[in-house]
Parts: sequence; C-alpha cells; structure tokens
Amino acid sequence: MPDISNIRNFSIVAHIDHGKSTLADRLLQSTGTVSQRDMKEQILDSMEIERERGITIKANTVRIDYNSTDGTRFILNLIDTPGHVDFAYEVSRSMTAVEGSLLVVDASQGVEAQTLANVYQAIEADHEIIPVLNKIDLPAADADASRRQIEDVIGIDASDSILVSAKTGYGIPGLLEAIVNRLPSPRGNRDKPLKALLVDSWYDPFLGVIVLVRIIDGVLAKGTRIRLMSTDASYLVDRVGIFKPERKETEILGPGEIGFLTASIKQVRDTRVGDTITLDKKGCDEPLPGLKPSMPVVFCGLFPTDSADFGDLREAIEKVSLNDASFTSEIESSGALGFGFRCGFLGLLHLEVIRERLEREFGIELVTTAPSVVYKVYKRDGSVEDVYNPADMPDLAIVSHIEEPRIDATILVPDEYLGEVLKLCHGRRGISKNLTYVGGRAMAVFDLPLNEVVFDFYDKLKSISKGYASFDYQLSDYRRDDLVKMQILVNEEPVDALSIMVHRNRSEARGRAMCERLKELIPRHMFKIPVQAAIGGRVIARETISALRKDVTAKCYGGDVTRKRKLLEKQKAGKKKMRKFGKVEIPQQAFISALKVDTS
Repeated sequence: MPDISNIRNFSIVAHIDHGKSTLADRLLQSTGTVSQRDMKEQILDSMEIERERGITIKANTVRIDYNSTDGTRFILNLIDTPGHVDFAYEVSRSMTAVEGSLLVVDASQGVEAQTLANVYQAIEADHEIIPVLNKIDLPAADADASRRQIEDVIGIDASDSILVSAKTGYGIPGLLEAIVNRLPSPRGNRDKPLKALLVDSWYDPFLGVIVLVRIIDGVLAKGTRIRLMSTDASYLVDRVGIFKPERKETEILGPGEIGFLTASIKQVRDTRVGDTITLDKKGCDEPLPGLKPSMPVVFCGLFPTDSADFGDLREAIEKVSLNDASFTSEIESSGALGFGFRCGFLGLLHLEVIRERLEREFGIELVTTAPSVVYKVYKRDGSVEDVYNPADMPDLAIVSHIEEPRIDATILVPDEYLGEVLKLCHGRRGISKNLTYVGGRAMAVFDLPLNEVVFDFYDKLKSISKGYASFDYQLSDYRRDDLVKMQILVNEEPVDALSIMVHRNRSEARGRAMCERLKELIPRHMFKIPVQAAIGGRVIARETISALRKDVTAKCYGGDVTRKRKLLEKQKAGKKKMRKFGKVEIPQQAFISALKVDTS
C-alpha cells in the first residue's frame, strides 16, 4: 500500500476544446503509463460518440506512477472531466474525490464561460488550483493576456502558471513537478473503520455494476463485507482494483486511493452517487456529506418511427439508463405517434447524445418531440401540479397561475457581437443583470426563462457571434408569468407532439410562424388540409394546404358540358368525404423543423 504523503489526486477542468483530454494523453505518454504502441488520441474517452465529436461526456479516472526529479515515487490519480454545461454534474462529482485541479486555459482564447463555471466548482470544493496555459505553440497565443484574464475574472494568482503545449508535449515535465510539489496530499487514517465515497457507477455485462470509490479512511480489501449507508444494503466485495487506464485488480485499497470494486450488485440504481461505503460490521458512525443528486431539466418524448419497434425501444432505453443514472424515462402515448417514452435530460447536448446512442447502438429510428421544461401549475383549489409535457396541461379554467424555471446565464463574447447577443437575450424575455468588460471581451449575465433556452438558443448564439461566444447557465428559481398552452391542429385534429408553452404576448407570432412552416413541410394530399394554431378554443393562426387535383374530365372528348360538371361534382363530394375520414401523414422532420421557427 502506498504512503499517503506520496499520493496526489487531481482533476483537469477547462472550457470545451481547451485541451483537457489531449493534456491527459501527454501525461499518460510522458510517464509511460500507456505504451507507445497502445497510445491513441483521447485515450480516456472510451465511448465511440466521445471520440467522434471530440468531447468528453463521462469523467474518466486513471492512475499514473511518476518518479520525481529527486527520485521520490509518487502515485497520481487523474480525473479527466467534461467541459460542456450539460455534464456539469460529472464535474461536481469528480471534485469531491480529489484535492486539487489543473485549470486549463487556451492561451489563444483566454477565459471562457465554462472555465468560470468549472473553476468555481473547484473553489467550492476547497481545491488547490494550478493554472495551466495550453496551446502555447499557436501563433495567436498570448500568455500574458491569459494570465491577466485569470486574475481579473477568476481572482486567483496566475503569475506562476505553467506554459504547455498538450499537442507537442512542451512543458509537460514542469507540469508533473508542479503537481507533486504544489498540490496537497490526501488526509486519511488506515486504522479507522472503512469510509469511502461512491463517486460513480456503471454497468458491465460480465461483472455487474462497477463502482468507482475514493477511500477516505480505513482499508477496502477483497472478500470484505461492505454496507451502503443510504440504502443499508450489504454486499460481499468480489474484486478491488485501479485503472491504468484499463482495469487492474489489486488486493486492497488504502486511504487517499481511487479505485473500483465489484460486489455482485445487479442494478446501477442500487448505488447512489455520493453515498458512503463502510464495513457491514463495525462501520463508521457518520456518513460523508454526500452529493446533490442530478436533476433533469429538459424533457422530451422519444417515439419509434415504426410503432412495432416499441419493444426494442424499451429494451434500448433500459440498457442506456444502466450506464447513465441522470437519464430518466417513463412510458407515454400520443394520438399522432403511438406509444413512446417521456425522457428527462440534463440539457440539449445530453438529449442529442442519448438519442444518437439509441439510434446508432440499437438501430432504432426515432421521432423526437419538442423539448420542454417542468412547469409548476397552481390550481384554483390550492393544489400544485408539476407538468412535464405541454400536452398534459390542465384546462386553463381551473388554473390560477403557472410558474416557469428561470436561469442565470453567463455569456462571454467579443465586443463587436455584443449588440446582437443583447438583442437575442431580450428577444427571449431575458432580463439583464450585469455587464462587465474583461480583456477586450464583454461578460453579460442574464436572467432568462429556461423554456426559451432549451431549444435553439445555443445555435443562434453561436451563429450571431461567428462561434466566438461562450455560454454557461445554472438554474435560479421558479417565477410566475403569463404562459399559455398553444396547440397545433392539422385537419382539425390536435397534434400532441407539437403542443408548446408560450408567453401570451408572443403566441400569435409563434403560432403564425409554425403554421407557415408546417404548410411547407406537410406534403399535399388529395384534399384541402387546414393547419391551425389554437389557445384553448380560440384559433389564433391558420394556413391551408391546397389539395392535389386530378383531372377527372380528361376522358371527356366532347358532348354536353353537364357531363364534365357531373364528374367535377362527384370529385368534390369525394374530396369532402376524404377530408372527413382521411389521415394526414406528417413527415418526422416536420416535428423538429416546425419548432425551430425563430420569432425572436
């Protein structure tokens, strides 16, 4: 068992694309943890979708053996964390398991919104922070300006920040020395009863649930009987081990170490992140403070394109949720789309990743309904109901008022795009809270309704700022507003998948825009199709898709005009009957495209 004073536990935090995973690759390569033959880019990103998109979705752990310049052998436990706002729960979970953080900042771009969000989590966790300026080899790199930004925006001393190039390996030896000299060693007592933090868990088809743990006190050994303090369930430990980065079994894990255990646990939901693991008999008295559970903020319906695939979709969702405890689902049915699932996500990227995994790994074609948020509906009888789907909104006659979730959004943007960004935020019912300037860039803080952000706000922001704006948000509170449910009726039949919540003042413009869009997207049929937007029983917008016309008089080669008239009257009656009983086929791309209309 290693000496606790020679252990260093740290995470790498940064904004998206600032080089976290590449830096982790160089640390593994330069210490010989991974052989040159096995080395590949983004080695800690094991999911195919992570490698393809070039993003980290799951926080990954690896143990590095490092001999310092004075000959001391150190054990470095590294956690590479995601940078995207949707996976902030992965970052917060990792922070509690380590004592220090490498704050990676792209020297050519400086401090971004997610840099701030992640470093504040590190400061809250009482971490020692080492600023690292990456991409120093780029022509646009400006180390002095980046140092000033770190000091001005974050408020930590950056005078002794480490200059590196994760791509070329420049500065990596100096960074390793800084890690062992500047980061604190963990605290812990091996003679106390076992106390371990459950950091993460995932399902393995051969071993059952694998649990990632950080040992605080005591010793975890193979063959020990352990107890999870929140559920009071006990298990016999089959294996303990470490990641290098592949799994490697060991006999025991001591204080300060990060590793894994398996104990014939059947389901991931039996292991709660932030739980305390102790010995079944003579365990510790007090559990650890634990972690806040991740709460889904965006909900949408997932339906199979072919209703016969519902059973396959159910099986696929069960398998995906085994490895992602933050993804929630329940069965729902829709008149237009049949049976499917109402699913909860941490944000739109999370939704995209799950949808892509379902389509790619299980070969299921999906229809996705409009993303929505959770509304609190206060009824006139004094009761309160949480509504996840606008289609389930109760009749407005029994509703006193509706509250919607609000967020505090931080946007960092170059000065020349600020006007467009402010216009976008105000158009989405935003309230400006703060506007400051940092090193030639504006930092705007807005109070925004989450409903206006979840769909295409991020795309619009990137578009108007040529990709230079960065965006981060956190939920603040629920607030009352004049919200109404808008339904879309196609051929006088309501389409549940297109029901949305809108502000009353913007409902007519939104309804008109959606009807116009659907007129383009729904193919013409043999009968006229009215497309209407309605609030309650009142139609606020309408478009008509004209009928395809077959020339029924083509076979008349002369004779009296009444022959033609008779045929046209017969066609007219047929179309009237067809409109009454005919089913309108709405193509699946129409569901998302119609909701992407911009009225801001």
